Amino acid sequence: MTSKEITALLPYQKPFLFVDELTIISENGITGNYTFDAASFFYKGHFKDNPVTPGVILTEVMAQIGVVCLGIFLLRSEFPQISKPKIALTSTQIDFFLPVFPGEKIVVVSEKEYFRFNKLKCKVQLFNASKKLVCRGFISGMIK
Repeated sequence: MTSKEITALLPYQKPFLFVDELTIISENGITGNYTFDAASFFYKGHFKDNPVTPGVILTEVMAQIGVVCLGIFLLRSEFPQISKPKIALTSTQIDFFLPVFPGEKIVVVSEKEYFRFNKLKCKVQLFNASKKLVCRGFISGMIK
């Protein structure tokens, strides 16, 4: 399954699609990137005169790339029978270290912790263009 095939199955669209490209895809993990558009709606009020990407958006990027895209890949043999995956986030535990500013490109690296009974838990890390760790943690979700 290619990057384009995986992203075509994502249940998101702009302005809430946070996947530009998947660069590494395997049974054990996935790596992808996204560049934040400086005109994105969430920068208008977060923060006044000093826009910073909200942590909830960074978490969403990690969930879309690190859990949903990986889950679609892991369930690839089932997609001829279903048209779109059903997804539910079950838990997050994220630590934040650096801000992400408008226009920045980030890279998400996800490693599968386990996948059983359609529950996927991943260790996720988000890096900025300077390859500095922005945030990391664990995200779990149900994918069917």
